[in-house]
Amino acid sequence: MDLIERFLSYVAIDTCSKDDSPTCPSTEHQFELGKKLAKELSDLGAKNARVDEHCYVYAEIPANTEGQPVVGLIAHMDVVNCVPSANIQPRRLRYEGGDIVLNEDQNIVMKAADNLRLAGQVGHELIVTDGTTLLGADDKAGVAEIMALAEYLLTHPEFPHGTVKIGFTPDEEIGRGADLFDVHGFGADFAYTVDGDMPCGIEYENFNAAAALVVLHGHSVHPGSAKGLMVNAIKLGMQFNSLLPVHAVPEATEGYEGFFHLKSFTGEEETAELRYIIRDHDAEKFELKKEQMRNAAAAMNLLYGEGTVSLTIREQYRNMKEIIAQHPDVVARAEEAIRKAGLSPVSVPVRGGTDGARLCYMGLPCPNLGTGGANYHGTHEYADADEMRQVVEILKEIVRAR
Repeated sequence: MDLIERFLSYVAIDTCSKDDSPTCPSTEHQFELGKKLAKELSDLGAKNARVDEHCYVYAEIPANTEGQPVVGLIAHMDVVNCVPSANIQPRRLRYEGGDIVLNEDQNIVMKAADNLRLAGQVGHELIVTDGTTLLGADDKAGVAEIMALAEYLLTHPEFPHGTVKIGFTPDEEIGRGADLFDVHGFGADFAYTVDGDMPCGIEYENFNAAAALVVLHGHSVHPGSAKGLMVNAIKLGMQFNSLLPVHAVPEATEGYEGFFHLKSFTGEEETAELRYIIRDHDAEKFELKKEQMRNAAAAMNLLYGEGTVSLTIREQYRNMKEIIAQHPDVVARAEEAIRKAGLSPVSVPVRGGTDGARLCYMGLPCPNLGTGGANYHGTHEYADADEMRQVVEILKEIVRAR
C-alpha cells in the first residue's frame, strides 16, 4: 500500500484519548486502529504481531544480517481531544505558494504569513483538513512511516538489517503512552519515537512535565440573600489562576522557558475545576513551578478555610537529555541517517514530550525523529507528503546494517 494511502486510512479512524478516563486505553475506539495495525503487520509477514489488552501493538521484523543491534521504532495512535477529531476531511494539494483556503464556505484560511515553514514547501504535496478538525498527523504520520518501512523490509529481503522491533502506543497525548509499555518484552537495544515535525529533526531534550487538577469548593446561596454567605467557586478559580506568574504561559514563552498552561476551567458556584499542565526543561525550575502551585493552594485555604482548594499534581515525564547523554551513539546513528537521506540534521529542545521521554527512564534510550507534520493540535494541522517519504528513507538508513 502507498505511504499516503496508509496515512489517510489511519486518520479516518477517530482515536482521541481522554485524560479524565481511568482506563487504559482511555478510549475504546483506539482499539480500532490498534487491531487494524496488528493485522496489517501480520499480513505483511511480521513476527509476533499483536495488540494486547491495553491497546499496545507490538511486532518484530527478524534480522537478515548478523551482528547488528536490535532497533526499535515507536509511534502513538491517539490524537488530542481538545480539537474535533472525527469525520476528518483530508485533501491533497500541490502547494504553489501563498495562503491556503481550507474551507471556502466558512472562510477558513491558512495564512502563509503565520506558517513560515510553508515557504520551504512550495512544489510539495500537502495534506490539509477542511479547517474544522485536526488531521491526525500527530502521530499517524509516524505510524504510517513505520508501517511503510515494515512493508519495504518485508518485501525486499536483499536490504541488509538487524532485528527491528515495532511498537504503537495509546494515550500518549495524555501523558500515559508509556505507562504499560513492555520494555523488557519489546527487547530493543535502543529505539526512536517517530513523533516530531521536520524530517531533519533529531530531538533529545524535552520538557519535564506534570498535570495538575485544582478543585475549588464554594458555597451556593440564592443571590438575593447571598451577602456574607456565598462563596463562588468560579471566582475562586479565577483568583487561584491569578496567583500564578502571569507571563509563565505558552503564549509568552519560547525555547527553554517553561510555563503553566490552563487547559480547562469548568464549574458552577458550588464547585469548579481547573486542569493545568506544568512544563520546564530545567529540573530545578520544574520543581519550583510545582511548589508555586502548592503555595497558591495553601494561600487560598488560609484565606477561605482548609479544604476550599484541593490540588493534585501527577508527574507525566522527565527530560530525556540526562539519559540520552549516556548513549551518544544513538543520536549519531540518526544524524548519519538524516545526512544519507540528503538532509542536514537539526536538534532543538522539544517544547513538549514523547513516549520516548518516559521510555528513557524505563531503560530504553529513545530520542525522537520528525514526521513531516506541522501545526499539531489544531485545525490547521497538515502533513507534507514529500517530507513523509523522506522520513521513510531516514528510517531505512537507521535500520540498515553497518
